[in-house]
Amino acid sequence: MIKSMTGFGRCEYADEERKFTVEMKAVNHRYLDVNIKMPKKLNFFESAIRSLLKEYMERGKVDIFISYEDFTEDNFALKYNETLAAEYLKHLNTMAEKFGLENDIRVSTLSRYPEVFTMEEQGIDEKALWAGLEKALRGAAEQFVESRIKEGGHLKKDLCEKLDAMLSYVDFIEERSPVIMKDYKERLEARVAELLGDRQMDDGRIATEVTIFADKICVDEETVRLRSHIKSTKETLEAGGSVGRKLDFIAQEMNREANTILSKANDLEISDTGINLKTDIEKVREQIQNIE
Repeated sequence: MIKSMTGFGRCEYADEERKFTVEMKAVNHRYLDVNIKMPKKLNFFESAIRSLLKEYMERGKVDIFISYEDFTEDNFALKYNETLAAEYLKHLNTMAEKFGLENDIRVSTLSRYPEVFTMEEQGIDEKALWAGLEKALRGAAEQFVESRIKEGGHLKKDLCEKLDAMLSYVDFIEERSPVIMKDYKERLEARVAELLGDRQMDDGRIATEVTIFADKICVDEETVRLRSHIKSTKETLEAGGSVGRKLDFIAQEMNREANTILSKANDLEISDTGINLKTDIEKVREQIQNIE
């Protein structure tokens, strides 16, 4: 199947202790470029997150947004620093004696001094934390891939329609080329007859001129290669997988053949058809940029 590089996925996972919400979206990119925004508490999972995402995507600029809520009430503990409190009290007593001041220090006052009481987060159960985060990540990634596949189906349909149109242009060029040769020969014979009058025409010279002209405008090789490239593109689309780079290369080759046909064109109808062909090839190349 064909996957688009644009996609979106979202998943929310919650249990009694915590809730994770993961959103991911992507646009075109030559390689896989993942940008993750998440709470600092989850930073040590970044490597694992990147490894997991590689199971679901190969190309694209992907933005991941992760939010986390902790429902546990005993996640923090109050820590009392007795040594620091004693230091504060010692220096306060010294100040009172030194300056002859009343020492009015109370427990409630001392407790508000910096670092006497601190809230300390309890140890994190990394295994349980990752289990919940992984479920949210995989849920979002699966939805993300589904959206890419759906969009990829639309891209494939559109590309096949354009490829069929390109084949019709190639058919016309192949059918028109012999007519051009015949018209050129007739015009050449009429011109020579006009110039020579009753004198005998040199059929061999006429044939030589026609042959030289045919060599200049012959596009048989180009149309054969174009047919081959169009067929290869269709087969690649049917095979599916991560084929964006391969299709882009084929499209470049098709564009090269179309340019050669236009440079050899000595007929208005073939020129117009060649321009239409090149226009569709450019449209195909633009669409291919969206394929993973």
